[in-house]
Amino acid sequence: MTHAVRAAELAEAAGVAEAALTLDAGEGAALVERLSRPPADRRWTALATDGGVVLASMSAQDPAAGHVDLLAVHPSAQGQGRGRALVLAAEEWLRGQGARQARFAGNPPCYAWPGIDVRYTAAACLAESLGYERYHVAWNMTADLSGDLSVEEDLLRLEKAGVAVRAAGGDRERVAAFVAEHWNERWAWEAVNAAGLHYAERDGAILAFAAWGARPAWFGPMGTAPDARGLGLGQVLLRRCLAEQRAAGQTGAQIGWVGPLRFYSRAVGARAERVFWLYRRDLA
Repeated sequence: MTHAVRAAELAEAAGVAEAALTLDAGEGAALVERLSRPPADRRWTALATDGGVVLASMSAQDPAAGHVDLLAVHPSAQGQGRGRALVLAAEEWLRGQGARQARFAGNPPCYAWPGIDVRYTAAACLAESLGYERYHVAWNMTADLSGDLSVEEDLLRLEKAGVAVRAAGGDRERVAAFVAEHWNERWAWEAVNAAGLHYAERDGAILAFAAWGARPAWFGPMGTAPDARGLGLGQVLLRRCLAEQRAAGQTGAQIGWVGPLRFYSRAVGARAERVFWLYRRDLA
């Protein structure tokens, strides 16, 4: 029988995630912690059964769509129907919140994955057995952090052009305002909640930004204002973030939900690696 997880039980749920999420080794607890502190406009729940946990959410940006954000069953409890029971319980909660569709798809800005990693084959099989349709594909790139991430020559070049590159401190909200103006509030939330945030500015005007750790251990988002493109800011900010991730003990970094494959491949030798299937099912 499933039940709502109380705050005091989140640590137990995090332990289940740590044991179950073998492709995200060491991140399970951090993912549960992050998903349990979403943006203020989000409704969410954590439901558990013996040896399993599911987190689901509703976003104000799309009130008809509900999301299954994380599903984990301890290896010792797998193969006993607990994952199915948890998904059905999550769907019931989503119906009660007004959702007309359930999705195994990332609910940005606070998400665990874009969809189901194809290597979590049992999860994909479960979704399809419950009638979910695969409607989109997303992918990550992986950056090896053992290589050269230096930016000293670029910083000197930019300084001569009047551009300063900084790590955000007490000015995070100013950077977030720039992100919201040029992109969206979802990226702005990630900028505020990232472990690391770097930006470039000239004459007091922010030109570009890059963040890491809003989704634990992953790089992103990043962007350059249209009138500042061509200065090489993206590569500099990317490398500064990756160097910071290396200093934090990471040997590799996931570049999440990637669009421009060519940029990341050329900038740091990143390779396309993790593939995610996005699923959805209409709720009766």
